[in-house]
Amino acid sequence: MIDLTTTYLGLDLRTPLVVSASPLSQQIDTIKHLQDTGAAAIVLYSLFEEQLRREARELESHVSAGTESFAESLTYLPMRSEFRTGPEAYLCHIEAAKNSVRIPIIASLNGATLDGWTKYARALEDAGADAIECNIYFIPTDLDVTGMEIEQRYIDIVRAVRSSVRIPVAVKLSPFFSNTAHMAKWLVEAGAQGLVLFNRFYQPDIDLDELEVRPSILVSTPQALRLPLTWIGILYGRIPASLAGTSGVHSAEDVIKLLMAGADVTMLCSALLARGPDYLRVVERDLRAWMEEHDYKSVREMQGSMSQLRGSNRSAFERAQYMRAVKDTTYVERAKSPDVRMVEDYGPE
Repeated sequence: MIDLTTTYLGLDLRTPLVVSASPLSQQIDTIKHLQDTGAAAIVLYSLFEEQLRREARELESHVSAGTESFAESLTYLPMRSEFRTGPEAYLCHIEAAKNSVRIPIIASLNGATLDGWTKYARALEDAGADAIECNIYFIPTDLDVTGMEIEQRYIDIVRAVRSSVRIPVAVKLSPFFSNTAHMAKWLVEAGAQGLVLFNRFYQPDIDLDELEVRPSILVSTPQALRLPLTWIGILYGRIPASLAGTSGVHSAEDVIKLLMAGADVTMLCSALLARGPDYLRVVERDLRAWMEEHDYKSVREMQGSMSQLRGSNRSAFERAQYMRAVKDTTYVERAKSPDVRMVEDYGPE
């Protein structure tokens, strides 16, 4: 009997297959379908503080427009209090999701101010979220802001959120720190109970026909797995926090690699957007088949077995392996081979 259970942020999960924040969580019917096809937990799409403030300003402008012109207009439109502004729609979505499924619902929050982080974190907890994933994403462009100031901003956010809620808090990290290992340790000491590795850095593109800079979002490929795989393997057993691997998880093989590196859960998004929620069944089926073939009885037996802490080749996570790789012509010749596919084609189920 294969035991796929795992624990993430103190939550007991049926499997390590978690759906990461994406448009898939915008509809309750899809959330229910994801549960039915094997999702152990779902991270909802992000709540953005800036968007809430903008919507509130726009509503204020529309409701108050023209009311100073005629006395009758003061009662023509409903009062502002009758409208659902701010995070109400998101909070109602959490409540509806919690009432519709049995699996944990993790809220994703992207704040802009410390007050916003704490205010909305409390609201998410009150709405019934089982945990909060702090999606701390911003691009520092001020030439006078130091790396230390940026890191302190992360710490301040985590401390503020943790002090305002009782539910578990995870941080979705960027990989671009001068010392990712130290930053991970610092965040956990500040109160983070889990780390999600990694947030993807979205770069704009230039439309040469319209001569405009436009946002560009590309789905991940299996090659993106290497970055979270490396850092989870380094951090496993060295920090007292749950570790989630995200970006590049496209198959059961990717799930197995992350678990062996030390992940507690693996988060899928691009593969499900491309193949639909039913693909979760395929990943779980292939995961079970691989574990049976290789005589693994449980996920816990696999976790961290190939991490830096437990692996037989600890230098694989450090500079010595880099030197070996760049000097080994075997890798170079293989890369030139036409048989090597840059993007996997999974074919029919």
